[in-house]
Amino acid sequence: MTEETQHRPQLARTRARVLGGTYRTFYSEPLTVASASGCTITDADGRDFLDAYNNVPVLGHSNPEVRRAVDEQLGRANVHTRYLDGLIVDYAERLVGQFPDSLEAVVFACSGSEANDLALRLAAHATGRAGIIVTGHAYHGTTSAVAGISPSLVGADVADHVEAISLPDWDDPDFDTGLASAIQAAAERLRERGHDLGAFILDSAVTSDGILSPRPLTATAAEVRRHGGLWIADEVQSGFGRTGRTWGFEHLGVVPDLVTLGKPMGNGLPVSAVIGPHRIFDDFGAEQRYFNTFAGTAVPIAAAEVVLTALETGALTARASEGGELLESLITEAVAASDTPALVRRSGLMVGIDFETGGTTAETAAGRAKAMVEHLYAERILVSTTGRMGTVLKIRPPLVITDDELHELAGGFARALARLEVGSVHAGE
Repeated sequence: MTEETQHRPQLARTRARVLGGTYRTFYSEPLTVASASGCTITDADGRDFLDAYNNVPVLGHSNPEVRRAVDEQLGRANVHTRYLDGLIVDYAERLVGQFPDSLEAVVFACSGSEANDLALRLAAHATGRAGIIVTGHAYHGTTSAVAGISPSLVGADVADHVEAISLPDWDDPDFDTGLASAIQAAAERLRERGHDLGAFILDSAVTSDGILSPRPLTATAAEVRRHGGLWIADEVQSGFGRTGRTWGFEHLGVVPDLVTLGKPMGNGLPVSAVIGPHRIFDDFGAEQRYFNTFAGTAVPIAAAEVVLTALETGALTARASEGGELLESLITEAVAASDTPALVRRSGLMVGIDFETGGTTAETAAGRAKAMVEHLYAERILVSTTGRMGTVLKIRPPLVITDDELHELAGGFARALARLEVGSVHAGE
C-alpha cells in the first residue's frame, strides 16, 4: 500500500469538506489520479486505466505539442481580444474556414455552457422570439439559461419558454419525419403559452439522449425554419472529428444557423466558441455588449491551434471512422456471444450500448448499465452511462486511441458482460 493510498480516505474527507456539495465522483471507489498520458490514466498505486470516457483531451492526456504551444505563449503574452494578436486572428480565420460559407465569423468563450448561453441570446435577438425546443434528455450546460433548457439536469422543470420533445424510436426508418412532427407539435404548444419558436438546439450526436447513429434530418430542419426558428448545432461533444466528420451536423444534411464549440477544442484548456453569420453577430453587437475577459486569449488559443492542425490533416476524422468501425464490430460480437440483449449505436468514435431492448424494462436496463460501469472499472477501463434513465453505456475515448487499446477495451467489455450475467443469475433476474 502506497503512502498516497493510505491518505486516500483523508483526501476524500477533506474533499467533501472543502468542495461544495454540487460535486460528484465517478465509481464506487473514486479514482485517485497520479498522472495521465495518451489514453492511459495512472492512479496513486501505479495502476493503469484505459480512458474510454474523456472526450476533452481529444489528442490524448499530456499531449507534448499542446504543452509546448501553451508554454511558448505563457512566455510571450496572454492578452484578450481587445488587442490585436496575430495568433488569435490566424486561428479564427482557419477555424471558420472549416465551416460552410454562411458560417463566417467566430466569437470566443471559455466553456461550452458559455457558448450555448451566448447562442441563445443571439437567436432570441435575431428572431425576436424566445421559444426553445430541445430533445427530451438534452444537456447543454450549467448557466441559468442553458440549465433551463437541459432536461437531463432539471427533469421536467424546464423553463416555461422551453419544450422538451420525445425522440422517435432510434431505428425508425421515418425518424426524420417523426422528429419533424414532434417539432411542429412543440412549436404549437409554445405558441399557446405565448412563446413563438426562436430556436431548436440539438447536440448533433444526441449524446445525452443515448447517441444517434448518423442520418439526415432535413425534414426536421425544414419544420424548424417553417416556424421561424434558427437551428443551433451544439457541437460541444460531437465536434472536432468525433463523429468521423469534422462536425456532427455534416451527417444530418443541415447547415445550421449557429454552431457552438467547446470541450475538445483546446484539449483541456478553457476555450469555446460560437460560429455564425456576420449579420447575426453584428446586429447583436450593435445593441448589446458582449465581452469575455479570458476568452480568445493566446494561451488557450495556442492549445486550440494544435487541435485544429490535427483536424486539418484529417487524422482525427480518420481515427474516429476507422476506430469506431472496429470498436462497433468488436462490441457487437461480444453482445451477440452473450445472453444479454443490447443495441449498439455509433457516431464515429462515440459508441452507445443500449440495454433497454428485447423486452428489458428501463429500470433493469439502467441497473445493467450501471453495473457494467463498475465491472469495467474493475477491468481498469473507464466509461460512463447516458440516456433518459442511464440505460446506455457511453464510450467516447480520446481520438488517439490505438487499435490495440480498442481490442483491450472490447476484451474488457466481454469479460464485464460475463460478470454481469453471473450476477444476474445470482440476483434471480
